[in-house]
Amino acid sequence: MEEKTLESNTVFTGKIITVKVDRVSLTNGWTSLREVVLHPGAVAVLPLFDNGDVVLVKQFRYPVGKVLIEVPAGKLDPGEKPEECALRELREETGIDAGKLEYVGFVYTSPGFSNEKIYLYIAEELSQHEQDLDVDEIVETIRLPLREALRMCIDGEITDAKTVALLSLAFLKRG
Repeated sequence: MEEKTLESNTVFTGKIITVKVDRVSLTNGWTSLREVVLHPGAVAVLPLFDNGDVVLVKQFRYPVGKVLIEVPAGKLDPGEKPEECALRELREETGIDAGKLEYVGFVYTSPGFSNEKIYLYIAEELSQHEQDLDVDEIVETIRLPLREALRMCIDGEITDAKTVALLSLAFLKRG
């Protein structure tokens, strides 16, 4: 089932992504084109308090034209370890520092056209400080029980895939 790259053309290189159009050979003898978005990877981190509360963020997402409710998340910087990125993004977006960070897996966001991989973490032993947002970030935090956040997923109020995945994993691991 593997496809072999016959030709690869980079059509766009931006600050975050690169877009390629590749011609591939298929195992059935045919050839096809593949449009591929290359992404450096990202992290998502769920701050989980001892009482079962979590902190999510609300922010406007330009590509979908809506305010979404999400777990704190962000892009990996060159050479940055996912754990470091998770702690950095948690502090920037929520003002929370974590004494404990547990890796719970990863997800591919849209493997039909992108290689973006998001590493998922649960943060515990939390202490609250001030947000340290980037100048282009406008983020509002929401603190609520994990069960309420899951209900919001079921009711369609939370539709971000990494958030649904991480909330579900946290519930399965922590109840």
